[in-house]
Amino acid sequence: MVCFFYLEFLRNHADLEELACQILITIGLIALYPLRLLRHLSSRTPWKSPFPLTIPATFDPAPLLYPPTLTMLVSILLSVSDPSGLLPSMILAISTLPKKLIPAIGGLEGRDMLHWVLACLPLFTTALTRAPFLSKGSLPLNPEVLVLIPPLHQALCTTLHYLTTTSLLSAELQLLSTSLISLLLRASSPQAIILKALLWGGSIGILVTCTHVLKWSVALARVPKWRFRRPDSKKSSFRLNRSLSFGSNTLSVFAKDTFISDTSDEEYLRDRSGRKGGKFQAANSSLVDGESQTGISRRNTLPTSTPSSPSYSMKTTTPSGRKKRSSSLSLQSFSKLTYAQATIRKWLYAVYVYVCIFVIILLGIREYVGRQALQHHEPIGWALAYLFGDLPRFRFEVVSANLQRWIPLPPRPNTDTKIQEPAACKQKGWVDRIRSSDFGPANTRLILSTYWLLIIITGLAIVFRLSRIYEVDTRRKVFHFMMVAMLFPATYVDPTYCALALSLVLAIFLLLDLIRATQMPPLSRHLARFLTPYVDGRDLKGPVVISHIFLLIGCAVPLWLSLGSIARVGSRFPEDGGLGIDRDRDRDALAGWEVQKRETAMVAGVICVGLGDAAASLVGRRYGRRKWGLGGWEEC
Repeated sequence: MVCFFYLEFLRNHADLEELACQILITIGLIALYPLRLLRHLSSRTPWKSPFPLTIPATFDPAPLLYPPTLTMLVSILLSVSDPSGLLPSMILAISTLPKKLIPAIGGLEGRDMLHWVLACLPLFTTALTRAPFLSKGSLPLNPEVLVLIPPLHQALCTTLHYLTTTSLLSAELQLLSTSLISLLLRASSPQAIILKALLWGGSIGILVTCTHVLKWSVALARVPKWRFRRPDSKKSSFRLNRSLSFGSNTLSVFAKDTFISDTSDEEYLRDRSGRKGGKFQAANSSLVDGESQTGISRRNTLPTSTPSSPSYSMKTTTPSGRKKRSSSLSLQSFSKLTYAQATIRKWLYAVYVYVCIFVIILLGIREYVGRQALQHHEPIGWALAYLFGDLPRFRFEVVSANLQRWIPLPPRPNTDTKIQEPAACKQKGWVDRIRSSDFGPANTRLILSTYWLLIIITGLAIVFRLSRIYEVDTRRKVFHFMMVAMLFPATYVDPTYCALALSLVLAIFLLLDLIRATQMPPLSRHLARFLTPYVDGRDLKGPVVISHIFLLIGCAVPLWLSLGSIARVGSRFPEDGGLGIDRDRDRDALAGWEVQKRETAMVAGVICVGLGDAAASLVGRRYGRRKWGLGGWEEC
């Protein structure tokens, strides 16, 4: 299938130098890798009669196969309407090759430099004066920008690995980085621009403003309750003020603390008892001295602790003599706080993060979406008109309050649309005719929203009822059937609204999982309690619960890609393979939100992930006998 797509593309395009260069680089590196291994073996030991190279049973071809192949297939699919994105995809495809395929020249830095040069070879082989990507498209994809794609990919992979740790496999990490970079460079439709603003703008904003606070929140949440200092009633208010201060005091989180061992609480209590019972210890020491002088041993003597006694060495060692484990650096500063002070500090961290998130959404993302995706309309007012624009009462209130500039009302379907576009209505299908003529587009979106809400309530009721009866795998598949019931009919009714809803839900899922992973009050405990009965072994590999995120992405990606290659109605976006501008409706608030046709590929993810994965899990795991042989547990 891959060869078929490549041959079809080669047959229909004239500029083939870049694609041929990319294919030759990939095939050459793969063919050169066994020769490099043989050269390494022959330098140590002579060859024996059998072939010295074997493929291990744990070999995973996914990092070598999926990232470059899927990147090029998606690029070829979208090149029908936007040929300017083909060359960046070639550079990304070479950048996703595993580092083991790249010869090491001068250490790791030399390998990275050689990988960078190989990724830019398709750009070097292009005649820059006649390249179509320099003159088309809304983004200035000049050679300076294209050369920076490989280091951007490497930096993004490092950042994503730091955030997700072991939650994502190597191939998944490469695909995620490639998708984000492609979205950054090629987003032109309103739906793609909104998705880019949510993923890139929101993520970078939170990463810059909240990284240190989130680290402190995680470190504070990991401290057990018994590790906190016991409160002192006399100096509680004074210690509370010092714990919340930002200075060089010893109780501040930002101070350089001394070494704290696991017995720090015991030492603190022992010092307090020594200060309070000074007279008693003095008397007791005199009794001990008296015993040593007279030589008469006493059987009932209260215990004492001196620096030379064995109990003093028990402070830093175990009863067996082994040194006790010291606390980590992140816990040393927080262990001097009381539990009440730690709770206050945890809530202050949470309030700061929530305020930063709201500021990023209201000031950053809202302004960018309004200018780039909504024709300079205010996003909140546009959303109100997008959902309630066909309700007579709502239209009357907007007109009465003179809010038409803030809430751009759509044309009424029963008068304006029928008079202006009679021929277009005849070409539409019966579902689209009912949506645009009978109910109205905005009312149809309200109906779809109500339908989705009913499906969610029904599905959650079924899941909660099955929680104590069926196993986890069966309960998880209820969410798959919920996605099928919600998206399969709605995608054909209003695909752009479904794409917008999936983008918003994906951003909400990522934000909620961030709150859960950092254990921020008050939502983290409830989220963890809700997700715990439905996690599997893959979710437990890292800090991110990826099952519901993967389900959403699997259903949404085919819809997003299909919308990227379909012409739009009454907009400035690609139509019939070119870029056209509708001069009469240049400032239309709904420009780019109507498509000319529906495709079966829009629901490919819903069918494959929603139905196919559920059937494979419910049926294949019970009756399957033959493994795939790729190191996984999947069965035929």
